[in-house]
Amino acid sequence: MSELSDALRAAREAAELSLSRMSQLTHYSKPYLSLIENGKRRPLPEVVTAYEQALGVPIGSNPVRRAHEWLVSDSPAVAQRRSGRRVGESLADALDARVVELRHLDDVVGSTDLLPAVRRELAEAMALVRDGSFTEPVGRRLLTATGELAQLAGWVASDAGKYADAQRLYLSGVDAAREAADDALAAQLFSSLSYQVANVADPHDALLLARSAVRGSRGATPVVRALLLERVAWAGAKTKDRDVTARALDAVDDAYEQRSSGTEEPEWVYWLNRAEIDVMAGRCMIELGAPEKAEPLLSKAIAGYPEDHAREVSLYLSWLAESYARTGALDAAKAALDRARQYAARMPSARTGRRLTAVENLM
Repeated sequence: MSELSDALRAAREAAELSLSRMSQLTHYSKPYLSLIENGKRRPLPEVVTAYEQALGVPIGSNPVRRAHEWLVSDSPAVAQRRSGRRVGESLADALDARVVELRHLDDVVGSTDLLPAVRRELAEAMALVRDGSFTEPVGRRLLTATGELAQLAGWVASDAGKYADAQRLYLSGVDAAREAADDALAAQLFSSLSYQVANVADPHDALLLARSAVRGSRGATPVVRALLLERVAWAGAKTKDRDVTARALDAVDDAYEQRSSGTEEPEWVYWLNRAEIDVMAGRCMIELGAPEKAEPLLSKAIAGYPEDHAREVSLYLSWLAESYARTGALDAAKAALDRARQYAARMPSARTGRRLTAVENLM
């Protein structure tokens, strides 16, 4: 945190901008930015992005290097177990922060580089839960962090094409989430597994899993519910069930519109926004044989997508290419596919490779 705080301050000073001016440019208060630059508050990803956009320069360490540094540095959980002290709230806070950082690294670091780091963090968290001494509230937080790490590990393993490993990781996370009495997280784990099954196995099984996740997510917040319903829509589209898909997509829109600043959403739905919802709707349209409806949704979403999220950009371009190919616009399809290949080369992924091959076979 101190290193990144110093980097933010150094970048601002190099641009000869005062803290007051930076506050104006980023729309964050001057006292808040002062706390961040002095290392007293953790720099959130959106704050770093605001600095980068205001100054026009990249800030912070290379994300791939950060993932590798994870493998050679001790987790707070390791130090805690070595000391033999009772686990307190401060360690739970530290573990939560590491989960968030790893989750955001998944946006910009390929699965080959990230998976070992996530696996290690998960193993250390599981060992802490197994061997540590803590109060019941702290224990629930540790179990929740373990479940979130298992979900992330499963997601990254699936992206790497390790489907059996991913399934085991997802189900181990369900056990932790249930012990923590976190129904929404358990539903997210089952829903993530549903997404994998829809893509590589029997989509009817995926639809059952996705529906079960929705039913089991008692008291889910609006954005969580929207995410779970998206997985129902995708499984429905893969089974070619137009009614199921249409109802699920309508329910996604309804749930997302119910979000509010007064409702605290879990951090793991940070990425779900209107553009992501439109991308899923476009993909469903292609699966159901209506590619002409997909193109405007995909084009708009891709135009505003962060360039450094290369894997997602490549995947979404592959769907745009497919929408063009299926409407006979082969030149546009080839151009979109060429762009998809360029992004895929920056962040290789088994999932992306499979998609590009599928679209190439349509040409």
